[in-house]
Amino acid sequence: MSTGSIAWKDETIQIGDTTLHLRTGGTGEPILILHDEMGRPDPLNYAAALAQDFTLHVPGIPGFGVTDRLDWVMSVRDLASWHLRAIEEMGLERINVLGFSLGGWLAAEMASQSPKSFNKMALVAPTGIKPESGEIFDMFLVVAREYIDESFLDTSTTPEYASAFPIEPTPDQIELWELAREESARLSWRPYMYHAALPHLLGRIKDLPTLLVWGEQDSVVPVSTGTQYQQAISGSKLEIIPNSGHHPEMEQTDKFVGLIRDFFA
Repeated sequence: MSTGSIAWKDETIQIGDTTLHLRTGGTGEPILILHDEMGRPDPLNYAAALAQDFTLHVPGIPGFGVTDRLDWVMSVRDLASWHLRAIEEMGLERINVLGFSLGGWLAAEMASQSPKSFNKMALVAPTGIKPESGEIFDMFLVVAREYIDESFLDTSTTPEYASAFPIEPTPDQIELWELAREESARLSWRPYMYHAALPHLLGRIKDLPTLLVWGEQDSVVPVSTGTQYQQAISGSKLEIIPNSGHHPEMEQTDKFVGLIRDFFA
């Protein structure tokens, strides 16, 4: 997989009374990327690969350690309403969106409120729906490192694991993980990581092309949740990637990039 050299740009944008931190890079049609419950990582190989064909817009979701928390936001649905305002003010109309885990839930909530804000939507093992079988792994019963390790099928065979989640993280990195966990708790503690109404609200997304991507051995969000999302979003397609846990973008990068690139092309 060729990723080339990508010049990433970090900037701040004023959205109402909030200063949003945004990272952009690449060339081509835009994709909004919404990070997971552990916060925004440094650019990964999958992002560098996609940036060869698309312009990536990667905001730091408020409260997750980069952009300041919005005190009035008390649920993922509140957060979705704010992000819809943000993309409107940024001029990102009919944008593609790619969301990971909690960021996938966020994207689904945004689309259920305003389907026409998006061109296509790809969700990677999103939370947001209570599994009919199995359960979403409780990240608050363990420390950050244990949760991160649980997210991978095999950390030893994932080349980016050591750089994305260092064995000896800096104090700043530890603080970012804890801020992200704290905000995840504020937004999704009760009920844990799902919104009971979401499967019903997703009926509005009948005309939005949607791709669901899951690692076959995901031990954080059961694959059964993917089937439930597929049933809730008319016309959506579910792709299951073998030999991968909760992070197919890192564990099976080539396969993942191929699916996403073909879908958004």
